Amino acid sequence: MHSQPTGTDVAADAEAVERVRERRDALAPALGRTWTDGEPWRFITDLTAIGSRMAGSDGERRAAGIVATAFENAGLADVDVEPFELDAWERGSAELRVRFPDREGAVREFESIALPYSPAGAVAGELVDVGYGTPAEIDERDVEGRIVVASTTTPPGGRFVHRMEKFGYAVDAGAVGFVFVNHLDGQLPPTGSLTFGGEADAVAVGVSKETGAWLREYAAGGSVGRGGGTGRGGGAGSGRGAADGTRDPSGDAVPAAELVVEATTIPGESRNVVGRAGPDTDERLLLLAHYDSHDIAEGALDNGCGVATVATAAGILTEADLPVGVDVVAVGAEEVGLLGAEHLVETVDLDTVRGVVNVDGAGRHRDLVALTHASEAAASIAKAVSAATRQPIAVDTEPHPFSDQWPFVRRGVPALQLHSESGDRGRGWGHTHADTRDKVDDRNIREHAMLAALLVCEFAADERDAPRLDPDRLADEFRDADFETGMRAADLWPDDWE
Repeated sequence: MHSQPTGTDVAADAEAVERVRERRDALAPALGRTWTDGEPWRFITDLTAIGSRMAGSDGERRAAGIVATAFENAGLADVDVEPFELDAWERGSAELRVRFPDREGAVREFESIALPYSPAGAVAGELVDVGYGTPAEIDERDVEGRIVVASTTTPPGGRFVHRMEKFGYAVDAGAVGFVFVNHLDGQLPPTGSLTFGGEADAVAVGVSKETGAWLREYAAGGSVGRGGGTGRGGGAGSGRGAADGTRDPSGDAVPAAELVVEATTIPGESRNVVGRAGPDTDERLLLLAHYDSHDIAEGALDNGCGVATVATAAGILTEADLPVGVDVVAVGAEEVGLLGAEHLVETVDLDTVRGVVNVDGAGRHRDLVALTHASEAAASIAKAVSAATRQPIAVDTEPHPFSDQWPFVRRGVPALQLHSESGDRGRGWGHTHADTRDKVDDRNIREHAMLAALLVCEFAADERDAPRLDPDRLADEFRDADFETGMRAADLWPDDWE
């Protein structure tokens, strides 16, 4: 998840560029083999053939074994699988229906899927369209006792507002249910966790764009101006028409929606898969990618491509002359709250971690994006590798808390997150039934693995200084990016940032 690249004033350092060129030349045999390597395609084929890799599931356990084998084949040392406990969410059924008070017995049923960590339950109430679901739009509407309808995307020109922020803010404002509407065509209801690692406070489902268009038409008080729904009765006011709440401003009776979710949250187990490249030094770099996915698809893009990129980069790093060790980690349970990364951060000595490279989103599309999370050193590394290889790497300096670098960044560890640019906002096929292997072009995986290896090598260089992130400045960066309101609603704002 990221917004459009924000750019940076950091220029490529000439000495760093020359270092990268020298390493590129030294690693030419490994890089050349990677160019035509068939192993990334075999790896992602085996991974996606499992089906669901939902956190805590048998599929995720099997995937950990496939990753461990790939790490061993790449030549990593001390490969191990480290289990940890979590609250595992299991999907049941979901029902969404709309009843029409002007037509006795008239009911419409719509396809929906529960969002992870939705509790089991049933709610009823009027639908209210909050457009993109930003806090400002929710503030414009009367959502008390209603079921909120919000888009998966956000307005152009600003940062991407995450699902957890929308849900948390709507529930805090009194919503009793949440409907997440895909902004892409194709009858594809989206999924995605509502919280980090625990059961949420209200029922929630995802629905397709096509279903969302109907729901917006049935919503009380009309649309707030987001394209895709015609609204009822016009206006972007509070939405309450008659005093009894049964009619919209046009005088039409407002349909009543019913939302029913069956789901369970039970104790479970996930795993991190770890291996080591380079010397066994006290100071370490961490190279991460999550290997879990949501249970409604194969998870080929999110994050099969990312963990395939890391496994491929690992094979290059084992042939590199690294001055510090690199711990290569495939983390579990990212999709339900960065739980593998949270476990990792509690089990390593952070004072010995120079930095983190998190591969979440790389390998999917042609051009690499480096999210540098307020670290000037990370931005400089990306610029140097881009210049030395004549490969475009867009730099996005804006931080965000929704991937596995976050547990480290909030503790001051500098980080790079490697994504790739699709040209569109949002997740695309990700988090839908369409996230399947046929969307993958493994040329992107191989090329991004080569760049990731060079980025890690430059991060590890003796000459490279990577200062810790100042907590006050980091908090200001998040405030400047307009994250505070949404992160507080999602219960993600760190207590020591008060």
